[in-house]
Amino acid sequence: MKQYKAQEIINIALAGRGSSGMTSLAEAMIYVSGGSDRLGKVADGNTVMDFDPEEIKRKASISIAIAPVEWSGKKLNVMDTPGLFDFKAGEAEGMRAADIAGVVVSAKHGCGVGTEKAFIYARRRGLPRMFIVNGLCDESVDFYSSIIGTLKDTFGNKVCPVFVPVVKGGKAECYIDILNGKAYKYAQGKATEVALPEFDYYDEYLDALKEVVAETDEELMEKYFGGEDFTPEEMLRGVKTAVQNSSVYPVVCADAITLDGIPQMMDLICAIAPTAADGTEEVAETESGEKVTVKVNEADPTAAIIFKTVADPFVGKLSYFKVISGKVSPDAPLVNMRTGESERISKVLFVKGKKQEDAAYIGAGDIGAIPKLSQAQTGDTLCAPQRKLTLSGIRYPHATHKMAVYPKKKGEEDKVAQGIARLLEEDPSLKFTSDKETKEMVITGLGDQHLEVVVAKLKSKFNVEVTLQVPKVAYREAIRKRVQVQGRHKKQSGGAGQFGDVWIEFEPCGAAGLEFGERVVGGSVPKNFFPAVEKGLLEAINKGPLAGYPVVGLKATLYDGSYHPVDSNEMAFKMAAKIAYKNGMALANPTLLEPYGTLRATVSDAHMGDIMGEVNKRRGRILGMDTDEDGMQVIEAEVPMAEMHDFNTFIRQATQGRGTYTFEFVRYEDAPANIAQKVIEQAKQDAED
Repeated sequence: MKQYKAQEIINIALAGRGSSGMTSLAEAMIYVSGGSDRLGKVADGNTVMDFDPEEIKRKASISIAIAPVEWSGKKLNVMDTPGLFDFKAGEAEGMRAADIAGVVVSAKHGCGVGTEKAFIYARRRGLPRMFIVNGLCDESVDFYSSIIGTLKDTFGNKVCPVFVPVVKGGKAECYIDILNGKAYKYAQGKATEVALPEFDYYDEYLDALKEVVAETDEELMEKYFGGEDFTPEEMLRGVKTAVQNSSVYPVVCADAITLDGIPQMMDLICAIAPTAADGTEEVAETESGEKVTVKVNEADPTAAIIFKTVADPFVGKLSYFKVISGKVSPDAPLVNMRTGESERISKVLFVKGKKQEDAAYIGAGDIGAIPKLSQAQTGDTLCAPQRKLTLSGIRYPHATHKMAVYPKKKGEEDKVAQGIARLLEEDPSLKFTSDKETKEMVITGLGDQHLEVVVAKLKSKFNVEVTLQVPKVAYREAIRKRVQVQGRHKKQSGGAGQFGDVWIEFEPCGAAGLEFGERVVGGSVPKNFFPAVEKGLLEAINKGPLAGYPVVGLKATLYDGSYHPVDSNEMAFKMAAKIAYKNGMALANPTLLEPYGTLRATVSDAHMGDIMGEVNKRRGRILGMDTDEDGMQVIEAEVPMAEMHDFNTFIRQATQGRGTYTFEFVRYEDAPANIAQKVIEQAKQDAED
């Protein structure tokens, strides 16, 4: 592939709701541009973009894929991002590398939550947006009222049709390029220019575009109010400026199956979408914390961001990156700003789906990949040693769906952990912890399907099979009254014996674990045995008297005892302390504590009642409400962790996917008697098993 300058490169992320046809649209662009000798189809499992075995099996994208499309003297780096909620990490990665978001809308299914989320994410990234309506071959489509009307209602009056169909008898008879004043008919994907037909919306849409153009320049504004027509060049320049500053969201149409409109859609993208050189300058941070501006300039020192990682046990690691400034080439080592180490670059690649092509270099504004950067991670900045700075990373969706991972074969825990560690390199939205207390490996993802893919990849890539279970809850135990008890350990079996005798006062306190003290008088217990008593108690509190959970908030004061000048030793006093603990805890009104977390649920006004009602059902307490930057309502509450294992599924269903939440541990509280009884009975049953 030839090298392109930044002003010739357009990085576009195709994003939207599931089943909108992002992959099919990308395949159509690749095919029409001559990048493939066949039109890949998702249903047939032969697309350029969906090449992962799980994607072929599910007939849906689960990660971002990239392909260059050469058209009209430009290079379109097309990024196909997943539409399903569980795989929105890929959308975040695509948006990080993009200079414009192509929000794809299904003509049949219309807008949805995924459409709104893609638009909002692009806005937060500061990206220009355009809408691509796909699938006009369906005769049930009511384009103008259902599609354009809904887009305007949802996203405002900045929505402006540019390339639209003339629909007669439920079918698109032809398409009109309003910006250029041309009309096209299609047969087997081939376009023929025809005379402009009568079209009810033409003048309306053209006037809207002229207003957009007029607002981009004072001279054009004067010309507009003077009643003069804009030249074609002024129209294109004005719309491109408006797209770049997000004062207009152009709407173009095409059909990825029949290929109708695809060439003209790409013409318009090349004409009005910002190039990499037009893209907003990035703000980076120097080693001293100073904010600096990084321009898209090949002559400047190199700065690049890794926005995607593929970690394959057979092929090795592949790091996808976008060059912001300078160029990335094999002959120029770069510094990884996260590690501070120099990264040796063996070669750089252009990528098209799973195919790779060696490149001499990847220049400013372009996208490429580097193999075998063993220490590099997604979000890392690679930069020239003479200008060290860190670019902004990637804002991933918050993972909240937790499940415990158990290998089907005993003894394969390490193999599971190693496999998941590799998958985390590919997907930073996943989280993995090994809970020492519950003895479980816990993985957190965006939903059921997300974790199902983890299970499938562990089997296919790392040859280890696992099952998923609801994670155990890490309860605690405590006491509620003060007691004084004796612990006496005496053992005689010929030879030297063992003797330790202690009196300990146990009482509640605010400590996270054990608070140990002593007030022994008269040397009834020698000082050299105090550490042994404390050590015995520290070991003992790992198992509480009710259900075997660790004890917290326990103050233990050694105040008396006795010893034998020959038989007393550290082990004897350690055992005596444990006996005192066992005797005392049963008398000190022990209680079971359950963990509570702070829930912050972000939902629309319409769903507030449902969410608050559900929080109450889950024994939660509403603390307050607020409004976020998008006008959504944020409900803050405290809820027992034991009640939250399926909240991810509930909030998604209750809000049709619009709602999100975070949940973080805050403290322990006494469990209600009925809950405590169930936990205690389950613990006894587990012990018997």
